[in-house]
Amino acid sequence: MRRRHWLGASAALLAAPRLAPAAARDNTLRVAFRVAETGFDPVAIGDENSNRVAACIFESPLTYDHLARPVAMQPLTAEALPEVADDFRSFTFRIRPGIFFADDPVFQGRPRELVAQDYVYAIKRYYDPRNNSELLYLWENAGVLGLTELRERALKEKKPFDYDATVEGIRALDRYTFSVRLAKPGPRFAFLFAQTGLAGAIAREVVEAYGADIAAHPVGTGPYVLAAWRRSSRIELVRNPRYRERIFEATPAPGDAQAQAIARALAGRRLPLAERVEISVIEESQPRWLAFLDGSLDQIELPVDFAPVAVPGGALAPHLARRGVRLQRVPQPDMVMTYFNMLHPLVGGYAPEKVALRRAIALAYDNDEELRALRNGQGIAAQSTIPPFTSGYESGYRSEMSAHDPARAMALLDLYGYLDRNGDGWRELPDGSPLVLRLSSTSSQISRRGNELWRKHLARVGLRIEFDVATWPDLLKRSRNATLMMWGYGWVAQSPDGGFFLGIAYGPNSGESNDARFALPAFDRLFERQSVLPDGAERLALMREGKNMLAAHMPYKAHVHTITNDLLQPRVRGWWRHPFARDTWVYTGVDMETSS
Repeated sequence: MRRRHWLGASAALLAAPRLAPAAARDNTLRVAFRVAETGFDPVAIGDENSNRVAACIFESPLTYDHLARPVAMQPLTAEALPEVADDFRSFTFRIRPGIFFADDPVFQGRPRELVAQDYVYAIKRYYDPRNNSELLYLWENAGVLGLTELRERALKEKKPFDYDATVEGIRALDRYTFSVRLAKPGPRFAFLFAQTGLAGAIAREVVEAYGADIAAHPVGTGPYVLAAWRRSSRIELVRNPRYRERIFEATPAPGDAQAQAIARALAGRRLPLAERVEISVIEESQPRWLAFLDGSLDQIELPVDFAPVAVPGGALAPHLARRGVRLQRVPQPDMVMTYFNMLHPLVGGYAPEKVALRRAIALAYDNDEELRALRNGQGIAAQSTIPPFTSGYESGYRSEMSAHDPARAMALLDLYGYLDRNGDGWRELPDGSPLVLRLSSTSSQISRRGNELWRKHLARVGLRIEFDVATWPDLLKRSRNATLMMWGYGWVAQSPDGGFFLGIAYGPNSGESNDARFALPAFDRLFERQSVLPDGAERLALMREGKNMLAAHMPYKAHVHTITNDLLQPRVRGWWRHPFARDTWVYTGVDMETSS
């Protein structure tokens, strides 16, 4: 799973970039990011946008059917889905021969075939202490045998990680076969190998050649290669000349007319469809919107600011329809939240007065007004941290997460001694010292509007809040160092396993996905129990209990699950946003004879 900016981004770019005019276009797909990327080394990627690029460069053994709903896994570089044995503790993958890495000077002009050992090496990299990967917890939670011990030995002996050591947990059985062994059942473990940006194969000689600069030199077996990169400005991908012949095939649901039409249009087409993908970083919503209107962008995730004029009532506006613009409107498997740093002396801790403070803050904030004022209705109020389309999500579940009740908030604050003792209109801590909350955010216009909502809602219950404004990369770094009091962003699911969204409160994940540093033994045991159960009534009951625990202790204030409106120019073909896969551009082409 990857973090995503919850509203907007830094206002570093205040004007639309100079993009190629529509009349001069070739077979190039032009899109935009609203938040800057960080780099393209899989073990170091913690953000959604970098992951979208990596998903086009690297390939995992498995992927998802582009059009099937409910979603369905299918082989990518593997010959078939893995062989599963020993109560979901053993997984065997067989890689198809004849798949090659993109050309790179490291290979000295010789074709470099993908082999099983490349996946073994790629997974081991997450355990190397030198990489300090924030995604390590995904593999450690699964319990891959022997790798944690290998990591601990490197830390204890202060020696380089031993990539050549044989461990039971992951090893190559022959040139094209590797096996994975887990310490406990992993009914959903295979989902990790369907994430191209997470389990993508990487060649050891490439990593060793580029060293600390590997994030700028991604070399995979995927359909695209990185042709140019101006950090926080522009990314260019071009078709990988060495990419194998891969023909589009998908199985859309019989009643899904839109997916059926895409399947017919793309039947028999070779992937990827576009020769180039050009990504411009346009952080403010207005210039991004204007770039789409003048035809400089082929696709745009509609900024919520412009929903009333572009999709009034959820339908495409007539003036856009007349231009041939198309709308794809889909709920997202995501969750926007604000976390409280449980290590912070003001808002953290498990004492009743600390829990009461967090719950009062959550009750004071109005999710419905956020949906109206900031998102123009493009979302649904969140009842828990678990999003739609994932296991554990229940459309009928209700909790305090979405409740807005200032009277209850004030009653809680009064009960636990958060009173205005000096008559200045602001509450103090029970010991009489100042109570000033600090919420971190970026500097974009919509983030500033979000901050004003916080200020207004908390002022009504006598709580003072200030704002710590910084860039997205800086906030990510400081969050990992546990130096923020409160911060808000979104998590986007990359698999149907809703357990991840409970895992953001699992104690051992602190500093990784658990930015709140929540550590409650009862919750940890519950999380561990549900993780080894197959999907079904027993697991769902445990997940519901976990949701209740998080609503009661409030380390996270879940806000909304978003609705995405993708607008497409007339010439775009094949675009279909998958709930979990991130390689949408691979299936998206442009018709050069169609005017924008």
